Amino acid sequence: MSEWIGKIGQAARRPFTGRASESERDRTERVLSPFWVMVQKEFGDHIRSWRFIILLAIVTLACIGSIYTAITALKSGVQTGGDNGDGISTEFLFLQMFTVSDGTLPNFLTFISFLAPLIGIAIGFDAVNSERNKGTLSRIMSQPVYRDDFLNAKFVAGLLLIAVVIFSLGFLVMGMGLFTIGYPPTPEEFGRVLVTLVITTVYVGLWLNLSLLFSVRFKQAATSALCGIALWIFFLVFYSMIVNLIGQATAPADPNDAAAILRQQDWLQLLSRLSPAYLFQEASSTLLLPDVRTLNPFITQDQAYLAINAPLPFGQSLLLVWPQVVALVAETALSFAASYVLFMRQEIRSRS
Repeated sequence: MSEWIGKIGQAARRPFTGRASESERDRTERVLSPFWVMVQKEFGDHIRSWRFIILLAIVTLACIGSIYTAITALKSGVQTGGDNGDGISTEFLFLQMFTVSDGTLPNFLTFISFLAPLIGIAIGFDAVNSERNKGTLSRIMSQPVYRDDFLNAKFVAGLLLIAVVIFSLGFLVMGMGLFTIGYPPTPEEFGRVLVTLVITTVYVGLWLNLSLLFSVRFKQAATSALCGIALWIFFLVFYSMIVNLIGQATAPADPNDAAAILRQQDWLQLLSRLSPAYLFQEASSTLLLPDVRTLNPFITQDQAYLAINAPLPFGQSLLLVWPQVVALVAETALSFAASYVLFMRQEIRSRS
C-alpha cells in the first residue's frame, strides 16, 4: 500500500517540461495522473483477491450449468419439433441460448439477474471503510490528490472489472453455442446480445454504487455487507410479494369497472418498476426475445403477435425498453451521487 501511495504522490507532484508534443503531453498526463494510478491499483487488488475469485467461480459454474441445460433443450426441441411441431423454433436460435432451459436449472438470463448483483456488492462493500479503518485513507488524502478522485477511482475500477466479467460470460455463452449447435449468430442477434450485456453491466454497476454508499455510510465492513445483501434479497424476493399484497388490498370493489382496474394496474406497474431487478428483467427479456411486442399487462403476447405476424426488429425492441434503460441509468446515477455527497461531507482523520 505504501508503494502505491508513493506512486500517487509522485504522479501528482511530477512537473511537466512542456517540450513534448500535444498528443504526447495528453498521453503522459493521462497515464501518470493520480486518478488512473488509483484505478490501476484497485483493479489489480480486485483481480488478485480470493473473495472475487471464489465469487467469480460460483457465477461461472452456475452459468455453465445453465448453458448445458439450454444446449440440451435446443437439441431435443429442434430434433422433435422445429418450426412445424411443438418443439423450439429455429428462428433466432442463437438467442435462445440465453433464455431456454430444459427445466433442471434456470436459464442463463435468470442466473445472471440473480447472481450478478453479488459481484457488485462484493466489490464495493468495503471499498471506503476498509481504507478508513486501516488508516490508508488519510495517507492518500495527505497527497496532492483531489478528494473526489478517490471515490471516482473506486467506482471506475469496479465498473471496469464488472464489464470484463459480464462480457466474458456473454462471449463464453456465444462461443459454446457456436461450438455445440454450429449455428452462427446473425448481425441482429449479435447486436441484441451486445446491448443486453451493456444493460447487465449498468445493472450490476447500480449494486456497486449501492454497496459504495453503504461503505461510505457505515464504519464497519460487516454492516455495509449485510445492508447490501439485505437490499439484494428484498428486491429479488420480497418486493414482488409486497406489490402483490398492495394489489390485493387496493383491488376495485366492482370487478366490471374497467377504468378503476386500469388505474390500479398502472399504479402497480409503477411500483414494480421501482425495483432494479424488475427493470432489468423487462429490458433483457425484451431484447433477447424478439417476439415480445409490448410490455402492456393487458395485451398478451399472443394477441400482439397475431396483430402483426412478425417479431420486432432490433431497433423497435430497443425503443420498447428505452424507458427501462433510462430508469436503470438514473438509479445508478442517483446512488452514486448520494455516496459522492456523503463522502465529500465526511471528515477524514488520521488514526493515532
